[in-house]
Amino acid sequence: MADALLGPAEIRELAARLGVAPTKKLGQNFLHDPNTIRRIVAAAGLRDDDVALEVGPGLGSLTLGLVTAVRHVHAVEIDPKLAAALPSTVTAANLTVHPADAMRVTAADFDPRPTMLVANLPYNVAVPVVLHLLAGFPTLRGGLVMVQKEVADRLTAGPGSKVYGVPSVKLAWYAEARPAGKVPPAVFWPVPNVDSGLVAFTRRTPPRGDIDRADVFAVVDAAFAQRRKTLRAALAGWAGGPDKAEKVLVAAGISPQARGESLTVGQFSDIAAAAKLSGVGGKLSASDAQPEEVDS
Repeated sequence: MADALLGPAEIRELAARLGVAPTKKLGQNFLHDPNTIRRIVAAAGLRDDDVALEVGPGLGSLTLGLVTAVRHVHAVEIDPKLAAALPSTVTAANLTVHPADAMRVTAADFDPRPTMLVANLPYNVAVPVVLHLLAGFPTLRGGLVMVQKEVADRLTAGPGSKVYGVPSVKLAWYAEARPAGKVPPAVFWPVPNVDSGLVAFTRRTPPRGDIDRADVFAVVDAAFAQRRKTLRAALAGWAGGPDKAEKVLVAAGISPQARGESLTVGQFSDIAAAAKLSGVGGKLSASDAQPEEVDS
């Protein structure tokens, strides 16, 4: 069946046969438009020797498109019923199904190691899943994910944009991201009440090799926890006071009156590096945690 893509009738028949009803809890919206599947596979820029990592394959619509385009596909599915049924829908020798939570998998679980992430991600976990996989899978050279359009806009936003925030900066640490198109609700079952967006990304070397990612992300979280404040004020809790925050900012070449939404990931890295040199900086308390990273 790996040479045929699933349409609306096939998706509904398959779901009925399996006794599967899409659940909002798992963010399940099954893709049923063959043209959209072909578009995603083409836009992903896959090579014949790539190993694709798919999260949330559901009934196998996108999986069917991927197995003919790459050397191997790893499909990670948290729903045990769907995971068990996938090999009978996608009868391909180059498919490995992992009944697992994508937020808990590690690189050691996969052989061969994935090189591209291509997925229709559940809206409620899209950002943390992408960041988790880029952090834990250094062999990923890039990917293409479909997410809620609002999330796609955040992930690809640049400094100065109203939607630029924690997801934008943290993805930029790992990769260069760009919008790759919009997907209408009608190609899903059930039909969501929002548009979806495609985000393409290519891994790059982090802005600085002399500073830990966790240190940079602590600065990012602090800056956007109070995004309307100047960095002098927003970083006060992290730095141990506004005067210490100002000292670090000046050392990093950043105006203390600037706001986080105007800074690039490189500038956030410069702040973390300056803080390390001066022995300033700490972690946010739980009450200061930035919720934007896990917004749906």
